[in-house]
Amino acid sequence: MITFKEKYKDNLILVKSFEFAKKIVLYTEKLEENKRFVVANQLLKSGTSIGANIKEAQNAESKADFIHKFKIAMKEADETEFWLFLCNELERYPETEELLIELFDILKITNKIIATSKINKKSSTQLVDEM
Repeated sequence: MITFKEKYKDNLILVKSFEFAKKIVLYTEKLEENKRFVVANQLLKSGTSIGANIKEAQNAESKADFIHKFKIAMKEADETEFWLFLCNELERYPETEELLIELFDILKITNKIIATSKINKKSSTQLVDEM
C-alpha cells in the first residue's frame, strides 16, 4: 500500500502539512486524555484543515481558486497558531514549541506559494490581454 508521503513526495507543502496534521492529532489526543476537550477540538479542526485545504487546492478549477484555497489554509494556520500559543500559556498543558516551529515553516512556504501564484496569475492575464 502506498502512503501519502510516498505519493506526494515531490510536493513539499503537501507532505509538511500532512505530517503536521498527524502531529496535531497526536497532540490533541494528549489533551483529551487530560479532559481538555474544548481546546483539543478547536485545535484538531484548525490544525488538520490546513493540509486538507492545501490538498484541495491541488485540484483547483482556476488559478484564482488555487489562491483562494491556499488563503483558507493560511487562515486555518493562523487559528492553529492561536490555539498553540494558548496551550503554551496554560499550566499543565503539553508544550507546543515543536508544533509551532513546524507551523511557522508551513506558513512561510504557503505565503511564498500565494505570492508566486498571484504574480503568475497577473502574468497570465497580461499575456491574454496582449493577444
